[in-house]
Amino acid sequence: MTAQNTVPAKELYIVLGGELRTLNENVFRDLSQVEYVGVYGSYDEAKSVWKARAQATVDNAHMRFFILPAHKLIDPHAEG
Repeated sequence: MTAQNTVPAKELYIVLGGELRTLNENVFRDLSQVEYVGVYGSYDEAKSVWKARAQATVDNAHMRFFILPAHKLIDPHAEG
């Protein structure tokens, strides 16, 4: 991909997940086992991937996937 074909995303979402210690708190059991799914330029795209991963692991009650709005970490005043 050349620089001419890249478009900076105003929004940036990271999808990741893993097993939680308990069902009552969002604390991963083992950080070395956290699955990085990917980075996406829109919430809808991230949600689609999140949903697929969540459904694929539905048999494990401790498994959770999250959508993180990374653009808010880069620019706390960003919308979205």
